[in-house]
Amino acid sequence: MKKIVSVLIFIGLYANAHFLTFLPNTDNVSDKKEAKIDFDIAFIHPFEQTGMTLEKPKIYLENKKTTLPLIETTKFNHKAWKSSYTIKRPGVYKFFVEPQAYFEPAEEKFISHIPKVIISSFGFEDGWDEPLGLKYEIIPLTKPFGVYSGNTFTGKVFHDNKPAANVEVEVELYNEFGLKAPTEAHITQVVKTDDNGVFVFTMNHKGWWGFAALIEEGELKHDGKSYPIENGALLWIKAY
Repeated sequence: MKKIVSVLIFIGLYANAHFLTFLPNTDNVSDKKEAKIDFDIAFIHPFEQTGMTLEKPKIYLENKKTTLPLIETTKFNHKAWKSSYTIKRPGVYKFFVEPQAYFEPAEEKFISHIPKVIISSFGFEDGWDEPLGLKYEIIPLTKPFGVYSGNTFTGKVFHDNKPAANVEVEVELYNEFGLKAPTEAHITQVVKTDDNGVFVFTMNHKGWWGFAALIEEGELKHDGKSYPIENGALLWIKAY
């Protein structure tokens, strides 16, 4: 009986998706007083609000043109990071995080997710659908900084600058609302891209939603043994 309970606990801990959360305090800047963007960066289960250790990543603006400073902090009792950037002129700003690969022994693989967030400032909206050219990337086909809860979000997954067909996209709400899922299966939603790399998902609650398109490619070694890498093109969208 003890063995069964232990197995069930083990499965419960690892059944749901890992997400590298990359959350700004706003996705729309309309006043100079709000021009300082603060970022929270953590490796967690967003719906369940539990954490894992995130070793120091790198955070960039627009194709590594600008590197942002990082301050170590904690999130759900695990190492996490904070950063900030002050917007000085109107524009659409795209930020992304490059983490160190995380080895997950329960799944016998490395996890390397590249989260991206898109911010509009001072009413400027041009270019939100332009790619950064990342190896794994989600391009929004819905304006990403003007979404209501109940809206359907559409995105397109690219791998090596080509549309990625039949790719699973895991979706989770950053559940700071205390919501309870009816079953484990309801915690992480999953959709798949079509032949053109396109997926759609209706966000039924306000808050930040993470979309992670997962592509297994490459290997890294851990304790002398090679393991596959789960690469994630990750995009965070806020529904109001």
